[in-house]
Amino acid sequence: MDDTSRDDLDVDAFTMAIEHFNRFYIRLPVLEKLPFTTLSVLDTLAFSDGPMRLTDLTRTEQVSQPGITQLITRLERDGLVERRPDPTDGRAVLVHITEAGRRIGRSRHADRTRHLAPLVARLTPEQRRAIAAALPALTRLAELGRESP
Repeated sequence: MDDTSRDDLDVDAFTMAIEHFNRFYIRLPVLEKLPFTTLSVLDTLAFSDGPMRLTDLTRTEQVSQPGITQLITRLERDGLVERRPDPTDGRAVLVHITEAGRRIGRSRHADRTRHLAPLVARLTPEQRRAIAAALPALTRLAELGRESP
């Protein structure tokens, strides 16, 4: 057995299914039309344990330091994030998401739910139960991914 498959899960097939679903999912029509990197930063800030340093955002978003600095400047100008001094290090700043930034995430979630609901309704009851049964494992997998270096 190689590293890409297990007795109970074909990791390659799982990867392909996730990629196929992601291509569809990220293109769902939404009212808030913003660039992917902008949405990713807002999502990262919304679900982090608190405000983040620019250097941490550079790592999580896989964007260059100048790129993340420019993006945060735009988001701050648009009222979606705020930069505040880091109380533990006077040379650093922390990026905080604002309520307006959180609203964008909630709006996109509601839009996607509205578009997915009729599609989910077209699945068989067995398919819906299979997805429901997989949710805890998918949630845990995402947690493990965030914990990984």
